[in-house]
Amino acid sequence: MKLIVQLKLQPTEKQAKALLQTVERANHAANAISQRAWEAQVFRQYDLHKAAYHAIRAEFDLAAQVVVRLIAKVADAYKLDRKTIRVFRKDGSIAYDDRILRYYSDAVSIWTVKGRERIPFVCGERQRALLASRQGESDLVYRDGMWFLFATIEYTEPPEGEPLDFLGVDLGIVNIATDSDGNVYSGAQVNALRRRHRRLRMKLGRKFTRSARRLFHKRARQERRFATHTNHRISKKIVAEAECTGRGIAVEDLNGIRDRIQARRPQRAALSSWSFSQLRACIEYKAKMRGVPVVAIDPRNTSRTCPACGHCEKANRP
Repeated sequence: MKLIVQLKLQPTEKQAKALLQTVERANHAANAISQRAWEAQVFRQYDLHKAAYHAIRAEFDLAAQVVVRLIAKVADAYKLDRKTIRVFRKDGSIAYDDRILRYYSDAVSIWTVKGRERIPFVCGERQRALLASRQGESDLVYRDGMWFLFATIEYTEPPEGEPLDFLGVDLGIVNIATDSDGNVYSGAQVNALRRRHRRLRMKLGRKFTRSARRLFHKRARQERRFATHTNHRISKKIVAEAECTGRGIAVEDLNGIRDRIQARRPQRAALSSWSFSQLRACIEYKAKMRGVPVVAIDPRNTSRTCPACGHCEKANRP
């Protein structure tokens, strides 16, 4: 199973400037590669490498392996479709492999346009332990004035045990999750935050100044981070409950629910921002790490069925 570990870099002012110059030059080169690919209609990585490698190295003065990774980035971008030319943000993420990035216990040695820089990083103890299983590429990300590395981890899953029973998990909007033991995980905080941000976005949208747009995106990221943290916290509790009682987890399969139902206008915003897929993904990968089996079940009548006696009635759901 592949996991992603996030590390926060702590560069000096000089190192941060070098990283920013590296990212901007690399994305400028990626746009040049994309332009060549579009004009020649060459999109496969092997063919694109032959067509662009030497010219891009000479023009942008980048390390050989950086150019190789940029060509792969452009080729991957065209895998979705080849109807429009791909354009990359000047501060978009770039990939590093072991030839241009090396990990130490508390720092990384990373290639920049100013030469190799040794930059310390911080992370949690769990993330530090997972770094022992790191494989493949790492992505350098510039976000909100901070620098991060996203490392790919190859985690060996323990064998799934034979469950004695299953812990049912009902997903919702008012209550993010309710399990068959009667534990309720309220969505009041998340929903209140989303309503408050929705009202603020309406005000900012009417202004549409540069500062208003900056605040608009800042608030959107804040809301997303809070919802993600809540889903991680809930999924951790659900998996821990199933593991300590020797049970598996049965979770609703809600894929395509937005296309299957019709919502009134006041409910559409809440339905469209409902992050049930992320919560299910968190439950599944945390359960795999602990050998807890997870099954997806039909959501029909799960909110109306009593977990104790199995009686199904509309009045069971307030």
